[in-house]
Amino acid sequence: MFLWLGLVLVLWINFETWQRDYALPSTSSTPTAPSSTATSGLGSSVPKAVPPTSPPASTPIATPSALSGAIPTPAPNAATSQIAPAAEGVASTAAAPAAAAAPPQEIRIKTDVLDLDISLRGGDLVRADLLKYPQVKGQDARVQLLNDGQAGFYVIQTGLTDADGAAHPTHLATFETAQSNYTLGDAQDEIRVPLSWRNEIAGVTVTKTYILRRGSYRIDLEYNIDNRGIEPWRAASYAQILRDDPPVERSMFSVESYAFQGPAYYNGTKYFKIDRTSIPESELPREVTTGWIAGMQHHFVTAVVPTEGRSYAYALRTEGNQYLLSTTGPSVTVAPQSGATLKETLFMGPKLQSQLKTTGPRLDLVADYGVLTLLAEPLFWLLEQAHNIVGNWGWAIIIVTFLLKLVFYPLSESSGRSMAKMRLLTPRMKNLQETYKDDREKLGRAMMDLYKREKINPAAGCLPILVQMPVFFAFYWVLLESVEMRQAPFMFWIQDLSSRDPFFVLPVIMAGAMYVQYKLNPTPPDPIQAKVFMILPFVMSITFAFFPAGLVLYWVTNTLLTIAQQWNINRRIEAEAKKTRSG
Repeated sequence: MFLWLGLVLVLWINFETWQRDYALPSTSSTPTAPSSTATSGLGSSVPKAVPPTSPPASTPIATPSALSGAIPTPAPNAATSQIAPAAEGVASTAAAPAAAAAPPQEIRIKTDVLDLDISLRGGDLVRADLLKYPQVKGQDARVQLLNDGQAGFYVIQTGLTDADGAAHPTHLATFETAQSNYTLGDAQDEIRVPLSWRNEIAGVTVTKTYILRRGSYRIDLEYNIDNRGIEPWRAASYAQILRDDPPVERSMFSVESYAFQGPAYYNGTKYFKIDRTSIPESELPREVTTGWIAGMQHHFVTAVVPTEGRSYAYALRTEGNQYLLSTTGPSVTVAPQSGATLKETLFMGPKLQSQLKTTGPRLDLVADYGVLTLLAEPLFWLLEQAHNIVGNWGWAIIIVTFLLKLVFYPLSESSGRSMAKMRLLTPRMKNLQETYKDDREKLGRAMMDLYKREKINPAAGCLPILVQMPVFFAFYWVLLESVEMRQAPFMFWIQDLSSRDPFFVLPVIMAGAMYVQYKLNPTPPDPIQAKVFMILPFVMSITFAFFPAGLVLYWVTNTLLTIAQQWNINRRIEAEAKKTRSG
């Protein structure tokens, strides 16, 4: 049974890997939006320098400006049901070619957890270092989530736009600021970073303010619009994630390389991870009322959470390895001699579920546990509660493993009794094998009669393992995806539960424990089967050698508890058998 399960698992992994590495590319990497939603997509307002459709997959990687000039159009709303496209030939300050602009000035912002650069060209977030997260444990270099370099660029662009062709503070406009450096002081809990933009002709001033708080990776963004002109002024807020995102090279020696990396979004009911080779299946572009967009990678995420209760247009463009994922709100009209405020919420940092849950609706789904989310989420909750008590993720894993063992105890007890009785029957089973060694059919019938007389189920030993396999895989994804356990120490030589044991001590202990467990169980009557079960502990330990140390710790703990339980059951069954014989 285990060999067949292993074969199915290997075939499935091979199929999935083949699909990722050799799947035929789509004829176009960007879906064509239906005419009824054309104003919601990015292509309707892209400057002439930007092609309206993405090139074939074989096109070389484009420069950062190829997609950075794309400006979305507002989503329709009740007040503005018809939005005219930008007039042909109308000059917009937003459409200035990026290559002709002078090097943008940047503002430096530093909190206790973030070190950011904001460009005055567009007020874009162009660099983000995570001060609490080293790239390699024990080294000074921090995880850099955003950067505006030529290779591997990753930025968040925000602004106001409209389809009327007038000047707006888009991500290509120029902002002003009163100071170029902000630092969160010891007595401060919040930093407000205001950027200003003026349209002297229209009499409109827009103040774009980033709000950062102590200990938080959430950034609130506000646009305060002051219209002192004589005409109404329309605008819609938008935000987009632009990234050069080369495919991750997967390796069995790096299990984290199998974590999802790429664009994702939530439409209020369903969470989508977008495979750029089959974008039409992602259902973009579309209108979303309560959701978010995100740029995903292992342990870290950038996300944009629009205002709830308003209809936003979600869209995606790709070019080579680059993607531009955007969300655009409906137009609002600001009357003369009045003002208005538009808001967005940004998140850039580790996938800390406590912060994600309070930032956006089901934003915690970016801690991607896959199809076993229903099992993984309560497992993580248990781990978190145990960690709050003991303060160590390794001991939390041991405690939760013990609790799971208690939950499965009745099933394990029933299985263990069957296994213990079969162990006592080993001499009689060998006699039957000798008696019917030349007639396998009679041997099978005799063995079944023996099981019936003694009320033993020979398959009972497999049931607890099969029941626990979903829990095991859910635990695997919890340990792999939960950034809370990234570089978390246990004790002694294990200083990172999310990576493999550096000295392979736990896998060796696991092999020894599984071998002891094998010896406590009855020897299979088939000699070949017996050899397979004897070799299995060593095969499993070699496989687990490259798994996260936390997962191996779970399996070792579970095996040791199973050994203790089975030893106790064997002892009681043998005592009962002796009492029966003496009686």
